Order: sequence, then C-alpha cells, then structure tokens
Amino acid sequence: MLTIRLPAEMNARLTFLADATHRPKSFYVREALERSLEDIEDAYLAEAVLERFRASGEKAIPLEEVERRLGLAD
Repeated sequence: MLTIRLPAEMNARLTFLADATHRPKSFYVREALERSLEDIEDAYLAEAVLERFRASGEKAIPLEEVERRLGLAD
C-alpha cells in the first residue's frame, strides 16, 4: 500500500476524471505509473551511472573515435 499527497489541482483533476468514468482514482495513478515508470527508472539510473563515471576519473572517448574504431565512420 502506498499513500501519496497530491497538489490540490492535481487531486481535483483526478477526482473529476474518476467521477466521470466511474473508476477509482487508484486506477489512474497506477496507469500513470505504468506509463512513466520505465522512463523515470532510465533517467535516474543513467544519472547514477554518469555520476559514478565522473567520480572515477576515467577519460571519455568522443563518439567520433568510437565510430572510427568500430568502422562506422564515413
């Protein structure tokens, strides 16, 4: 079980939608999470990896160099 606090305007919109469609607000909260959770995970996990990379002091390789090494450069 999860309890969340929503801004008044967002709660009002959610309540209106739930009342208009005869579905519980939890249905729409779950739907929104299902649609966006993967994107949120990707963003935060990528940020964590970037922070670890920056802290490592390892040198970055420019994209052009990677493409050249892989034989992808024109």
